[in-house]
Amino acid sequence: MRFFTALMATGFSIAGLTAHSQTNPKNGNWRGTFNLANGQESPFNFELQGKTAYLLNGTERFELSGIRQTKDSLFIPVDIYDAVIAAKIVSPTSLSGVFKKFNTAKPDKGIEFSAEYGKKYRFFETPGAADVSLHGNWDVVIGEGTNKIVGVFSQFGNKLTGTFLTTTGDYRYYEGTVQGNDFYLSAFSGSSPTLIKGKVTGNDLSGEYINVRGAVPIKGVRNDEATLPDAYTLTTIKEGTTFDFTFPDAFTGKPVSLKDPKYKGKAVIVTILGSWCPNCLDEATFLAPWYKANRKRGVEIIGLAFERKNDPEFAKTRLEVLKKRFGIEYDILFAGLADKEFASKALPALSSVLSFPTTILIDKEGKVSKIHTGYTGPATGKYYEEFVKEFNHDIDEVLGTATTVNKPKQAER
Repeated sequence: MRFFTALMATGFSIAGLTAHSQTNPKNGNWRGTFNLANGQESPFNFELQGKTAYLLNGTERFELSGIRQTKDSLFIPVDIYDAVIAAKIVSPTSLSGVFKKFNTAKPDKGIEFSAEYGKKYRFFETPGAADVSLHGNWDVVIGEGTNKIVGVFSQFGNKLTGTFLTTTGDYRYYEGTVQGNDFYLSAFSGSSPTLIKGKVTGNDLSGEYINVRGAVPIKGVRNDEATLPDAYTLTTIKEGTTFDFTFPDAFTGKPVSLKDPKYKGKAVIVTILGSWCPNCLDEATFLAPWYKANRKRGVEIIGLAFERKNDPEFAKTRLEVLKKRFGIEYDILFAGLADKEFASKALPALSSVLSFPTTILIDKEGKVSKIHTGYTGPATGKYYEEFVKEFNHDIDEVLGTATTVNKPKQAER
């Protein structure tokens, strides 16, 4: 209710929402296109089922519940990202509207889109044959950045899926098509729509990475051995310091310290996160059920949340959504503003905070055992499986036990 009250308070409207009779959109598969920079269109797929929608990217089904309809206005809340997909129901098989974020630094005008019912394809209904393959690993540069990026793609026929690995996390699920020497990828899972268009020539790829703000060049070279720096070496503890903190509980305001009796003699996982951060949501998807299955082994988790506003009430509202969506039962503290420099000052024992999330493993004696920068999520396939295996091994090690870890079924997204 609070979300829709805020929605109406913004004066948000869509042209043509004055019809007196109600037309319902059809349940089933839809194909939409966002209007991005330079006249580019980024396709996305979704499914409507009553009061629930699912954003579809590769193997991911990202659930959006609580759809509301008023006459010919349809509102699909993207509550986890403090946003909404709002549309005019032009007909039972046609939608037109905007994707709009709230509480942004500047008022968000929204990203326009249109959608048609009954279409499951991504880019082309009948694509031509693929003359090249992107399958495998690529060394990639996006824009003028110097950070190491690894493209990881799977291609079957002309169907293309994949993601990009970076030292601060992955780009999550991309889906698209290869046609001739050209490739097309897009993604939208509730945060920001993006589009990648390019061409493969031999072992090189080139193209553009496009969002609503503009386009930057993307270049890549095929390299089956492409890897990132070790994620456990990027953030360290400063020599002669002890990792410690005291921050208020995000929901009660009560001060919580790493030295509290609750954590004494236990292994503690500290995750530096933000409710706005897609990789943090992937980590929460893993940690929430993992904690329920393993807490009795003598393990605690503390989330240190850095939010878009340095405001406890705002943080509480956003973190309540996070907690509810993933069923989080571990402690979440409000640590301040979502800014790497701010986070580094708030946690002075760390060499720096390079990424949200950053995950710190503390042994039963209270000493930092490992620090993992970024997150390797499920969109990365085998890299995610390797991360989970290493994570569980590290927990066994700090607990001093070889007991097999319970592996809960991961919640569907």
